[in-house]
Amino acid sequence: MRRLAFLLRPQWVAFFIVVVAFAYLCFTVLAPWQLGKNTSTSRENNQITHSLQADPVPVTTFLPQQDSAAPDAQWQRVTATGHYLPKAEVLVRLRVVDGAPAFEVLTPFAVDDGPVVLVDRGFIEPIDGNKVPEFAAAPTGQVSITARLRDEEALIPGKTPFRSDDGAQQVYSINTGQIASLTGVPLTGSYLQLVADQPGGLGEISLPHLDAGPFLSYGIQWIAFGIVAPLGLGYFVYAELQQRRRERAAAQAAEKEPPRELTGEEKIADRYGKRR
Repeated sequence: MRRLAFLLRPQWVAFFIVVVAFAYLCFTVLAPWQLGKNTSTSRENNQITHSLQADPVPVTTFLPQQDSAAPDAQWQRVTATGHYLPKAEVLVRLRVVDGAPAFEVLTPFAVDDGPVVLVDRGFIEPIDGNKVPEFAAAPTGQVSITARLRDEEALIPGKTPFRSDDGAQQVYSINTGQIASLTGVPLTGSYLQLVADQPGGLGEISLPHLDAGPFLSYGIQWIAFGIVAPLGLGYFVYAELQQRRRERAAAQAAEKEPPRELTGEEKIADRYGKRR
């Protein structure tokens, strides 16, 4: 145990703590974070692929009641007949569509013999980066639309909804609960995103690319780092022990070696110094 006493030195204790903390984070935070993103991306890709092959169905199939949500049917194409409620329209600011800044226009839609759902009518391009341009109003009267089911988005901390100078209600995320509170219109948990060429449609928001991304490889890398870090610590401890063993052996050999008899010339040099 005395040979391991050096591990109690402050620098070794700090090294040990850093390695253990890093390995812990790799296995409990970093790897699960990336693997979770991979699972979410794969799930979304599967839902998009299925939606491209499946026929549209009535929206009440997935949203039969006002408090309904359909997280397992995201991107599924649905049809609805009813009318828009333009007085409760909301704009989502700070969006990016095809690499350009945009507003998204959200208008509640009352489904005949069904719930009120929030409809994302598409995007409009801002003026001077943040001003709302004029855009086509939602049609009045009964219309039939085809759209895709979407999950509501989480609220963005610190971003408070507000009304712009032109009176438009603006929010920072498509959260049906928040928008229902702002407008006073009850909304389902999922919302609809219009496909191309629909009544009330604006700029079409395209589907995400079917790309699994690097998340799986990143997750595996963090697991590998979590394994390698303790192994590296073990290697440094082993190397230190070997170095100390060599130093002890060298010291012991020096103690056992008898003193060498000096030659006459060395005795003279030791007494008077070397000749120049």
